[in-house]
Amino acid sequence: MSDPTNNARGGRLSYVCGNVDRPLLYRSVGDVLSKAAERWPDHDAVLVRHQDAQLSYREFDQKVSRLAKALLASGLKTGDRLGIWSPNCVEWLLSQFATARAGIILVNINPAYRQAELRFALQKSGCKALVFAPSFKSSNYVDMIRSMVPLTALTGLGTLDCEEFPNLKLLVQLGRENIFDFLSFDDLLLRAKDIAEDALDALQPGIDPDHPINIQFTSGTTGQPKGATLSHFNIVNNGYFVGESLHLTADDRVCIPVPLYHCFGMVLGVIAAVTHGACIVFPGELFDPELVLRCVSEERCTALYGVPTMFIAELEHPRFSEFNLSSLRTGIMAGAPCPIEIMRRVINEMHMREITICYGMTETSPVSFQSSSKDPVEKRVGTVGRVHPHVQAKIIDTNGRTVLVGETGELCTRGYSVMRGYWAEPELTAEVIDAAGWMHTGDLAALDEQGYCYVVGRVKDMLIRGGENIFPREIEEFLYNHPKVQDVAVVGVPDSKYGEEICAVIQLRDGVVADAEEIQMYCRDKIARYKVPRYVRFVESFPMTVTGKIQKFIIRKQIEKDLRSQDGGNVSPETRLPSG
Repeated sequence: MSDPTNNARGGRLSYVCGNVDRPLLYRSVGDVLSKAAERWPDHDAVLVRHQDAQLSYREFDQKVSRLAKALLASGLKTGDRLGIWSPNCVEWLLSQFATARAGIILVNINPAYRQAELRFALQKSGCKALVFAPSFKSSNYVDMIRSMVPLTALTGLGTLDCEEFPNLKLLVQLGRENIFDFLSFDDLLLRAKDIAEDALDALQPGIDPDHPINIQFTSGTTGQPKGATLSHFNIVNNGYFVGESLHLTADDRVCIPVPLYHCFGMVLGVIAAVTHGACIVFPGELFDPELVLRCVSEERCTALYGVPTMFIAELEHPRFSEFNLSSLRTGIMAGAPCPIEIMRRVINEMHMREITICYGMTETSPVSFQSSSKDPVEKRVGTVGRVHPHVQAKIIDTNGRTVLVGETGELCTRGYSVMRGYWAEPELTAEVIDAAGWMHTGDLAALDEQGYCYVVGRVKDMLIRGGENIFPREIEEFLYNHPKVQDVAVVGVPDSKYGEEICAVIQLRDGVVADAEEIQMYCRDKIARYKVPRYVRFVESFPMTVTGKIQKFIIRKQIEKDLRSQDGGNVSPETRLPSG
């Protein structure tokens, strides 16, 4: 039989479809936890070290039901939205499952958001309740909320009546201190007794797995954030198949230093663990490399998650060799392009022989591709693996035609994982999900003959220098081989002659020095001349998102500003960029 992906152009089209041997799960998020509590009642479910909180699956399930009843007793109902604005904590986990069990839509609010972004998220999603931490890093959440809400709008016990936020009726603060005007989380839980015992059970038949359950706001670097709306079906299945790829069991302990507000922590971390009875371990409320290393060592974690910059920070930590990481078996590196050299070090020095790479986006719940521990090493470190079960993918050119295998174009995915849409934004939704259901990712990629996917960058990040298409990741991967380079970001900056020029921004390893000429000499005769960075900058740290992604748009703006002030002269190698 002929290959169905061959076409009239005489080659195989860049189209793949994931394995469908294992059926999709038609369950709600709340039902997933109920099933886990029935099967593994006494197994450790949750360990939050910075709060000294430890729950078995039975205890976790009971606390979730209590919180769900308390929310119903507070006037929330199926379809209402509840925002959570907090770093990682046990209350975040309870809220994730309690809202699902009550049919309430959880709105993930980035802990880094400031007042304007918080206002936008609350108004766009129409939140009826907000659960928030008192503060995070330099942000005083209480002060921000009070500056947004008139004192007269607070009517006691966390209730609110405010013209600017007509839907928002309840403010719940986390932490041990009872803050005047707000309802404490502990006092919220006490309300569970005010509702009939069977009220929550009566709701369960109406909790449809296809109903929306989560709104996650995507990056707003090119405009206002967009609320990707995900269903139970989306995230339950994505988490389940991620866990299957990691071969998780009830004997695993998964260390999750990535934030819960993002799909990485909430789906790849929590849902993957709960669908397999594994223990969810949080080393701290935010990422700290020493806390992670200590957590893995003392809790004997078998899996570890992180973005590349997190793994780099762990490997380069001065006390790295003091911690016993031999319990590690697997884990996930995702969220940003994964440097090949860092991946090799994680496998060899952190004992993570079965670590996988995941690729995806919030709008696809999030994972579309994942590598396997059975893949050859060069595929595990050089690609993002193969397409996930029940997911389709193709590569298209600028005209929307599917390209041939090996050719580069925009990656599109389709299947159960594609979001319901952007909340209250049908026009923006139509811009990324076409009439045939394909999600246009905006990523440049290629598929090989075996179906492995090579992501080479963002469509918007691709540089065009003198007519040559240049992919920043290719240069970054090359520079990671330099013995003095710890981390690197390559960006394009305007140039009157070539249209764009290349700038490599480099963080050096501790205790070494280098200059721009050394880096440029390293590149010459090893990569094409047009790929050699014209500008080289050295920084002590990169501006980062909360999820650990390098914010290239900040870097690019800073470099462009410097170039304008210097009339196109050489960029000083010592200039520091703002850290995030």
